[in-house]
Parts: sequence; structure tokens; C-alpha cells
Amino acid sequence: MSSTTALWLSIAVIGAWHGLNPAMGWPLAVANGLTERRATAVFATLLPLGGGHLAAMAVALVPFAWLLGYLSWRHVIQLAAGALVVLYGLYKLVQPRHPRALARVRPTQLAWWSFLAATAHGAGLMLVPFMLGLCAQEPPARGGLAAAHATVMGTLAQSTVGLALAVAALHTLAMLLAALLAAWTVYRYLGLRYLSKAWFNLDRVWAGSLVVAGAAGIATAL
Repeated sequence: MSSTTALWLSIAVIGAWHGLNPAMGWPLAVANGLTERRATAVFATLLPLGGGHLAAMAVALVPFAWLLGYLSWRHVIQLAAGALVVLYGLYKLVQPRHPRALARVRPTQLAWWSFLAATAHGAGLMLVPFMLGLCAQEPPARGGLAAAHATVMGTLAQSTVGLALAVAALHTLAMLLAALLAAWTVYRYLGLRYLSKAWFNLDRVWAGSLVVAGAAGIATAL
């Protein structure tokens, strides 16, 4: 497996991890489905949650992608971004409480709530080291499929903002699929009573993920 493939796969796996985390909102989809007593309410709730998550990813990634246009600062940007992600992860380990502002968002503002929740948890920051790693990839060997792949990756690398949006889109798709799996399993088979008995808090695991992602970004840049 090439390093480029590994980075894209990591972005998708992180998306699945975000989708399975209850803090990103899938319990809201279950609650709406049970309240309205129809399965379509589960899907209807997940779509704005995905839209808000996608916007949060783009807002976090695009500024870093734009900064990479300054080629002479690329190495410094990678190190600084990795350090920023590590520091935010350490902050979340020390201060795992959820922002009170999220509780003030009205239930009808699902996309806005999802955007704020993802931003407050540093979900977009977690992707920054991986996106910067993709931007720093050397062109692969040419020939057959490798040549076609090189052309696609070369085009994306020339447009770092386009690459950032592609990363956000793939990540959000994986997030939505994982959230749908979790929400549908609880809605259809387990019920909210199961959540009250087996609720799991992933805040510290999430904070640890930020630290690991930032450290990986620093190691890649060194």
C-alpha cells in the first residue's frame, strides 16, 4: 500500500470514527425517529448533521490548504499544524466538558448544531496533518494505472484547496455511513433504553486521537 493510499484510508477511518462517536449527533437521529415513529426521520436528521459536519471540515482545512501556497513555509506550516493539534488534544484531555452553547441551539437547527459540535471538538483539526501529508506527497512512478493515478493526484496537489475539499467530502461520507449504521442499529434493534444502560463516553479517547494525529503530523514533517 502506498503512503498516499494509506493517508486517504486514514481519512476515511477517521470519518467512521467521528460518525460512531455519539458526540457528533447520531443519538439525535434515533430520538427523532422514535418520536415521529418513522424510519425516514432517522435519515432526515442525519442529512443536516452531515451538512454541518462537512462545513466544519472545510472551514478547518481550507485555510491550511491556502497557506500551503507559500511553498517556502510548507515545512513550518506542517510542524505548526501538528503542534496545534497536539495542544488542542491535551486541552481536551484536561477540559473534556462540552461547550454550554451547544445546549442553547434549537432542535430545528441541526446543521448549525453539527457545525458547532464538530468545531468545538476539533474534528476538522484532526484531519489537518493527514491533508498536509497528502499535499507533500511525491508523484508516484508512471505506467498504466499508476500513470492515471499520478495524473489525478498531481492535479489535486496543484490545487490544495481542491484537495482540502476532497478530503472533507470523503471524510464526511464515511462519517455519515458510520452514523447511519449506529443510529439504525439503535433505532431498529436496541432502542434508547439500551443507550441509558450502555452509554459510553468517548471524550478522552477522542482527545487522545487528536494528540496521536498531531504527533503523526509532526513526525511526518521532520
